[in-house]
Amino acid sequence: MRLILLGAPGAGKGTQANFIKEKFNIPQISTGDMLRAAVKAGTQLGLEAKKFMDAGGLVPDEVIIGLVKERIKDDDCKAGFLFDGFPRTIPQAEAMKQAGVGIDYVVEIDVPDEAIVERMSGRRSHPASGRTYHVKFNPPKVEGKDDITGEDLVQREDDKEETVQKRLQVYHEQTEQLIGYYSDWSKSGTGGAPQYVKVNGLGDMNKIRDSIFDALK
Repeated sequence: MRLILLGAPGAGKGTQANFIKEKFNIPQISTGDMLRAAVKAGTQLGLEAKKFMDAGGLVPDEVIIGLVKERIKDDDCKAGFLFDGFPRTIPQAEAMKQAGVGIDYVVEIDVPDEAIVERMSGRRSHPASGRTYHVKFNPPKVEGKDDITGEDLVQREDDKEETVQKRLQVYHEQTEQLIGYYSDWSKSGTGGAPQYVKVNGLGDMNKIRDSIFDALK
């Protein structure tokens, strides 16, 4: 089971990735983790990536693809893998296709922007304990206060509405094109095309999980 999970930030990809990993016993591969591991291991590609990272630049696609090809040869990928946050752009998707990295399914978790803004900007947390609340979906007993300690709840910087809107804008500009790319490829019926699955990401997370599992049969 070789999968790519697509969806906007806050669409619930992380939650569903955990369900998928456990069900199919496959690793979740994120480019960030992969880069850090390669740099730590001091591999040739890791050292090359480190040069760009140290200079504060983006690691070029060919280095990323090289790392992906190395990573999926590991024993834990024998039953498949789940790409998380990769590919991010059409050139990365194209490079992966050219490199012969096969994908069985592309799963899109579809959530409208306004629902994501409401979901993320309503989060509040108690920093000391890590307890989280939501002003609408899971409010504390007393507004703005932690249920256990009565201390003030805070809104994390990346949950503020303007930050969420910015992240969504970047997603629409850079990553959303992958939805068209993979759904068109899937419809083309050409050899090696993945199956494309679109799932409604609103509602109960267990129901969303069940829709994904049904589609992956």
